Amino acid sequence: MSACTVCLRDLYENELGHQACRPCADRADRDLSALAGTDGLYARLADSLHPGSGSSGPAVSGSREAPLPLRLDPLSLAARGGVVTILQTWLIDWHDLLGYRHPRWDGDLQQQLDQVVGRLRVLLPWAAEAHGAFDEFAREIASLVRQCQTATGGEKPPRRIGVSCHCGRTLKVTLDTAGVKCPDCSAQYGHSEALRLPLAERWAA
Repeated sequence: MSACTVCLRDLYENELGHQACRPCADRADRDLSALAGTDGLYARLADSLHPGSGSSGPAVSGSREAPLPLRLDPLSLAARGGVVTILQTWLIDWHDLLGYRHPRWDGDLQQQLDQVVGRLRVLLPWAAEAHGAFDEFAREIASLVRQCQTATGGEKPPRRIGVSCHCGRTLKVTLDTAGVKCPDCSAQYGHSEALRLPLAERWAA
């Protein structure tokens, strides 16, 4: 093979015989990475489920019918059958071709998403070289990223960090946090007080 199946550009000499060029493989890796994690696109779908959230702006309707309690686009992406299931289907396919055992899924959908993304990224170099449908995979992942960006408004929310309450409970705050109350000891912290709390062990590490 002399051309990348994704972008159709000629492959470099050290890429000949591969399904995808290095830039297209790197792009697929970045797309996978963008979906995962507590600040990733998939996690942000949960904040975009209600009318008026995400990219659609305030929920305004000229009809007399009450709006749906949840926005369907982010819901369909976040629910089983959406992003997580699509990625799992690809990983099953890759495992079958490689002769590996069927992958196992543990935890809730966010945890499963992080697991499958991690495994796909490990196997990505092989897929970019040898998987006959890598172009389809790369385009589908890019499409999922675009759909998630659209559903979540395309803007990343302020990054949350963990700080330690005086009782030891980890509290999540951002630079925009107006205040936070500890659910364990009921201690209440204002904006400046919350930001002066020590970082929780995980974030400090």
